[in-house]
Amino acid sequence: MEMPGCYEMIMIEKYRREIWDRLRKAVSDYELISEGDRIAVCISGGKDSMLLALCMKRLMRYSKIRFGCRFLAMDPGYSGENRQRIIDNAQKLGIDLEICDTNIFSSVGREEKNPCFLCARLRRGFLYKKAKELGCNKIALGHHFDDVIETIVMGMLYGSQMQTMMPKLHSENVKGMEVIRPLYLVREESIISWAEECELAFIRCACSVSEKREDGSKRAKVKALLGELRASDPAVDMNIFRSVQNVNLRTLISYHDGDEYHSFLDDYDKGISVRGRTSADYGEDKADR
Repeated sequence: MEMPGCYEMIMIEKYRREIWDRLRKAVSDYELISEGDRIAVCISGGKDSMLLALCMKRLMRYSKIRFGCRFLAMDPGYSGENRQRIIDNAQKLGIDLEICDTNIFSSVGREEKNPCFLCARLRRGFLYKKAKELGCNKIALGHHFDDVIETIVMGMLYGSQMQTMMPKLHSENVKGMEVIRPLYLVREESIISWAEECELAFIRCACSVSEKREDGSKRAKVKALLGELRASDPAVDMNIFRSVQNVNLRTLISYHDGDEYHSFLDDYDKGISVRGRTSADYGEDKADR
């Protein structure tokens, strides 16, 4: 299975509903791509970003919206083996890859408290800068549906806030640059299944610092928790996702829009009342717990 087209056809023929249709739905529903866009598709070398590159390459050929892509991989200090694997996989998928060298891993290695945060920040800054140099106005990242759900749960459990990973957002530091996430509605299990069907092996983070910490990371714990919940209720992910789509502000104690804060007490004396759900609405009462 060495012809680039065969990997794409497996995605289209066997995983059309799970991958291709969901990607196109995200692009359409969230208006991720506009006429004349120049998009830097950022490739880490993992399964998600490689699949994203393959999909964006196909989308350029068949979309009614005309846009261009540059397929950009940043080498933060990979081993020779991992770097070559990225190159080999890009060739197999027919991706015209551009590799940029940095020494980010060396810089991160000196950070003791939060190396992953620093690494992500440095990578993001470099990619924004490079994309702008290439004349791109958007950056496409390989975050998928599971990443979105995990982010929502992590925000509540560890960040004391209700938030989500957005399908697109404007860069705060680079004027005119947007970040888009075309795989936003694609499940991770579908990506894994496609990679296994294609008999492709991709790199993971490839950072010795994060590999030592991964088992105890907050995201790993949330991933494990969601796995347990899915075992008894397969709909739990979609319920979490819909919870950030169906927010009723009158049932929240407080919320803020940027720097503007609001409390339920603001309108409380106007007699506006909305019954919030109780445990009974979910088939529970005190005797059940």
